[in-house]
Amino acid sequence: MSYAGDLTPQEAWDKLEQGAILVDVRTEGEWAHIGIPETKATENDPLFIQWTFPGGIPNPDFINDLNQQAPEDRSTELVFLCRSGQRSIAAAIAATQAGFTSYNVLEGFEGDPDRFGERTVNGWKNRGLPTNLGKI
Repeated sequence: MSYAGDLTPQEAWDKLEQGAILVDVRTEGEWAHIGIPETKATENDPLFIQWTFPGGIPNPDFINDLNQQAPEDRSTELVFLCRSGQRSIAAAIAATQAGFTSYNVLEGFEGDPDRFGERTVNGWKNRGLPTNLGKI
């Protein structure tokens, strides 16, 4: 594994309570229409940095954006989140290569689709973790 590891949504929340920072790598459209994780109960606000743009176009400035928004102290752990836990793996790998301690959130924000295609099975919001459906 080329990053620090995978976390369940609850384990990710526990890391955030211990001082880690959540990095949501979904698209602006996902943040606006689906909601965002709410981290007010922790000491850090989440970072919102798109890993890809709509249509799957990679964000060429991802690491630059991360360097600008993340703490200069590279000992602060980063927890990466996307819709289902796939883009966040790639983001965690890239961040690790840039010198950050990076984790991926399994299941992502929305989780896996059920038999009808609805994302109601698991994931951050379906596990009852703090969520702001009112967007950023």
